[in-house]
Amino acid sequence: MRLPLPSDPRLAKFQGWVLLLTICAAGIGGTFQFGYNLSIINAPTLYIQEFTNETWQMRTGRPLPDHLVLLVWSLIVSLYPLGGLLGALLAGPLAITLGRKKSLLVNNIFVVAAATLFGFSRRAGSFEMVMLGRLLVGVSAGVSMNVQPMYLGESAPKELRGAVAMTSAIFTALGIVMGQVVGLRELLGGPQAWPLLLASCLVPGVLQLASLPLLPESPRYLLIDRGDSEACLAVSLDYLAKSSQLMLLTLRISSQVQKFISAAAAAGPRGPGRRAGGAGAGARRLGGRAERGDPWELFGDRALRRQVASLVVLGGAMELCGNDAVYSYASAMFVQARIPPEKVQYAVIGTGGCELLATLVSCVVIERVGRRVLLMGGYCLMTCWGSVFTAALCLQSSFPWMPYLAMSCIFAFILSFGIGPAGVTGILATELFDQTARPAAYMVCGVLMWTMLFLVGLGFPFIMEGLSHFLYVPFLCVCVCAAVYTFFFLPETKGKTFLEISEELYRLNFPGWSQSPMWRGPEVVQSTEL
Repeated sequence: MRLPLPSDPRLAKFQGWVLLLTICAAGIGGTFQFGYNLSIINAPTLYIQEFTNETWQMRTGRPLPDHLVLLVWSLIVSLYPLGGLLGALLAGPLAITLGRKKSLLVNNIFVVAAATLFGFSRRAGSFEMVMLGRLLVGVSAGVSMNVQPMYLGESAPKELRGAVAMTSAIFTALGIVMGQVVGLRELLGGPQAWPLLLASCLVPGVLQLASLPLLPESPRYLLIDRGDSEACLAVSLDYLAKSSQLMLLTLRISSQVQKFISAAAAAGPRGPGRRAGGAGAGARRLGGRAERGDPWELFGDRALRRQVASLVVLGGAMELCGNDAVYSYASAMFVQARIPPEKVQYAVIGTGGCELLATLVSCVVIERVGRRVLLMGGYCLMTCWGSVFTAALCLQSSFPWMPYLAMSCIFAFILSFGIGPAGVTGILATELFDQTARPAAYMVCGVLMWTMLFLVGLGFPFIMEGLSHFLYVPFLCVCVCAAVYTFFFLPETKGKTFLEISEELYRLNFPGWSQSPMWRGPEVVQSTEL
């Protein structure tokens, strides 16, 4: 929500710093944690398996069979997406009940508990503590992956909304890289330091707890969900009043801000597909309650048909496009490319660095080229590089330079993913859904993402075994379908307000419906109810 403030360079500069601090405070304990905890588990794989076997032998006097050690390790890994699924289901109620900012702060309870379990697991001789800790950090990641883009998307001005929402992907990539760096054998990736490596997730959580309380809550949440215009006004002006140089400016613009809030509340007392005074399938007038009682009811609401289809198709495509499989295959390709085994860990860091670089570029250009171009371009490039990668795998025994080509395709594929699907997909739930449906949409998106992540991790070994060199063919089909869907069905949202986006989606969902003169845009409701 952007306030119509006077054009003052000091104010613009101060607002920019506040927005930057909000992005960093939300991201360091949000999606950064997701990427960080996703990558740090790779370094201590053998050490945790040895610890599991030693612990079992101390308890029973005999070693644990190899297949059971592998089973315990599989549980430790798979409990992370399972926790993420639980966190995604928890994110919607938390965001509505506590607000966006408080949800992120409360979410750190899971991080503190998990870090404590990790840190004392070796001393306590309990691999069960590691399993429970992975479940808890998964819950934390599931909450933050949904609440953080919601919080930032609602707080940013429309000219920067895409770039600000893209920072969620940047922090995810940054977390992956930092996890790979901290997991080096020279740092915390050694046989004795792995409990500290897993417990290091506490550091980003503490940083968020120290910084985020100083920053404002989402003004759209305060005004629309809580119906508290005074709190919205206070949030909008509080950080200005803290600066003595801007005190007079704050007093001068307060009346304009109050007019803006009144206009925002009056701008949309009627929703798409609802005439003045009528009751529709969505929410009632200002002061009423939202009638949408279950996130799964989104699938039955005709006014949300295009939005839900886009969320499911493109959200599922992001997880099924094969990027996670590339990370799994990277180490083997580096070995085949004759990189010394002791240097492979540094090459793997390069893959995470590629995604970080690509998301930074995407953040810079997204408001210039738009969402559709980045998505279509990303999926088309991924299709191209995936095809070359498949050909290189088939011909690697015929030409000695094919492993190098396959290694290059890995980096190119990750760059293409970072430029488009990695960040743009996370913006969809913020921009395509109105305030009443947004928390439920993020719940659906989170459940879809974590379920797909779990299934890909479970099924990829079997795909590798069954399809051999053609293992990427199913992923390439997904990339092609995603690009085609984006071209034909996804509307462009670049530079548009939530009102303008809602109007366009209304016309797409009701192509034969003529708008009445009384219809003025999306409905403003006082609360969102699951």
